Amino acid sequence: MEQEQEQLNELLLARRRKLEELRARGVEPFGQKFEADHYSADIIENYDTLEGREVTIAGRLISIRSHGKAAFAHLQDYRGKIQIYIRLDQVGQEKYELFDLVDIGDFVGVTGEVFKTRKGEVTVNVKDYTYLAKSLRPLPEKWHGLKDVELRYRQRYVDLIVNEEVRQTFIDRSRIISTMRELLNEWGFLEVETPIMQTIAGGALARPFVTHHNALDIKLYLRIATELHLKRLLVGGLDKVYEIGRIFRNEGISTIHNPEFTSVEIYQNYADYEDMMEITENLIHQIAKKVFGTDSIEFQGKVIDLTPPWPRETMIDIVRKYSGVDFSQIPDDETAFQAARKAGMELDKGLPWGEILYKFFEMYCEEQLLEPIFVTGFPVEVSPLAKKMESDPRLTLRFEGFIAGWEIANAFTELNDPIDQRERFEQQLGKREAGDDEAHVMDEDFINALEYGMPPAGGLGIGIDRMIMLLTDNISIRDVILFPTLKPRSHGE
Repeated sequence: MEQEQEQLNELLLARRRKLEELRARGVEPFGQKFEADHYSADIIENYDTLEGREVTIAGRLISIRSHGKAAFAHLQDYRGKIQIYIRLDQVGQEKYELFDLVDIGDFVGVTGEVFKTRKGEVTVNVKDYTYLAKSLRPLPEKWHGLKDVELRYRQRYVDLIVNEEVRQTFIDRSRIISTMRELLNEWGFLEVETPIMQTIAGGALARPFVTHHNALDIKLYLRIATELHLKRLLVGGLDKVYEIGRIFRNEGISTIHNPEFTSVEIYQNYADYEDMMEITENLIHQIAKKVFGTDSIEFQGKVIDLTPPWPRETMIDIVRKYSGVDFSQIPDDETAFQAARKAGMELDKGLPWGEILYKFFEMYCEEQLLEPIFVTGFPVEVSPLAKKMESDPRLTLRFEGFIAGWEIANAFTELNDPIDQRERFEQQLGKREAGDDEAHVMDEDFINALEYGMPPAGGLGIGIDRMIMLLTDNISIRDVILFPTLKPRSHGE
C-alpha cells in the first residue's frame, strides 16, 4: 500500500511538471470555449458521407500510442470514442513536441480529416489540436479499473469516465424519465410541483428528516411523499395531475433503499385503483418499448414479460399459497396471533389481524413475486389513506405492483371521506404514542380540504429508481443514482 502511494505521488508530480512545462512554452493547459461540430459516434455512423471531410471534435484522451514521428490515440466524448492520428509532418515540429506533454485523461480539441486505417478503423487525421484541460490525476488502469465498489460511488465522476456501461445506465435513466413525462402528458395529465419542505410530514409511513427555518423559527420536514398536497389539488378542481420528484426518508440504506430517492405520484379524479393498475402496466410496458424497443426485459438472467394485462391476486390468496395459512378462515386478532406464533413469528401481543396478515405477506410472499403482478386487498391498518372495501371493511381498495420480488408501485382508490380519514389519523396517532415513529401524524389542513369535498379518485406512486434498476438490469439502487448517500470517510481512511 505504501509503495502504491509513492508511485501515485510520483505520477502526480510528473503531471504537474508537464503542466508547468506547457505554461513555460506559452500554452495554457486549461483552455477556453471550443466549438466541435461532430460527436465521435456521428463520424463513425456516417463514415460514408464524411470520408475525406474535415471535422472538429473534443473529448478526453483515454489511450496514447507513440511511434516516433507519429502517434495514435483514442478520444472519448459523450457519444463514445474515436481514434485520432497525429503526425509530425502534418502538425509541425512544435505541435508534435507539445503532444509529448499530453497525458491520458487530458481534454483536447481536434480538427482533422476522416479516414480509415488499414485495419478498417475510422480515424481522424489531425491537422491541429488545442489543449482544453490538463488531468492532474491518472485514471485507473484499464485492466484494473475501479476495484473498490464504494469508491465508484464516492467518485462517480471517475466511474463515468472508465466504465462505459455506467455512463449508459445514466443515459438510459434520463431517457426513461423523459419518456414517462411524454406518456403522462400525452394521456392528459398535468405536471405540477409541491413543497419539498413541509410543516407536517405526511402521505406515507416513514420517518422524516427534520430541519429548521430561522426566520420563521419553525421546524420543517423534508417531504416523505407528495400525496397529500397532490390530493389537495384534486379538491381544488385539477382533474389529472402528477409529480416526478425527490422524496426523503430517514431510514436505513440497502441495495433497494436510499434515503433520498425519486418517485412519481399520479392522481386522477373520478377514477379508482383499477384505473391505476391500467396506468401502471401500460406506463412501464410503454417505457420499455420506447426506450429499449422490447416487451420483455432481462433481469439477472431471467426474462420478464411486461406485456399487459398483469395478473391480479389478493393478499389473502397469495399468503395462503406461500405460507399455507388461510386468513379468510381467521376471524379475529387472537386467532391471527396464534397462527403467527405457530409459524414461528415473534410478534408483540395485541397486534391486529390486518397487521399480522401483512407480516405474513412480507415474510413468505414478496420475494416469490418474480413476474409482474398486482397484489390487492391490503389491510386497513397498513393503508391509512385508502378507501375500505364495502364487502370486507378490514381490507382496502389498494394494490402494490411487484416485479422480481420488489414493490414497484403502490396505489389505491383514495379515501375521500373526511370523517373516516380523521379516524384513521387518530388510530395512527395512537401508534405514534405507542412508539411507532413512522406512523402518520394528524394533518388538520388535509382534513379541512377533504371537508370541502374531494371527488372519487385513484392515486398511484411508482418508485422510479427501482423501476430503472429493473429496466437496466442493476441489482443495487446505488448503481442507478448518480450520487447515492454514503457514510463519510474519516481522514484516516
